[in-house]
Amino acid sequence: MGRAPCCNKNGLKKGPWTPEEDLMLTNYIQTHGPGNWRTLPKNAGLQRCGKSCRLRWTNYLRPDIKRGRFSFEEEETIIQLHSVLGNKYVFDFAKFLSKKVQTPF
Repeated sequence: MGRAPCCNKNGLKKGPWTPEEDLMLTNYIQTHGPGNWRTLPKNAGLQRCGKSCRLRWTNYLRPDIKRGRFSFEEEETIIQLHSVLGNKYVFDFAKFLSKKVQTPF
């Protein structure tokens, strides 16, 4: 017994996303909104599963994602929070930083 699979994986593409797929996903979401991730790939003409589309949008394609090095203000915030919270609450730092997905390390 276990959890039901998220989708039928037959015929789905795996591996790195192409720029064309990124464009198809971005255009679809900008036009229709994210909606139901399970039906989105078929509606957008993608050969990916809904989970893959959701993760690609959430972690890479969203226009409000800030990438690159931390700003001076973000570094100061991290140092200040570390002095108050210590190492134990390092994951709570993300609550104080805006839309940062990747670290510069």
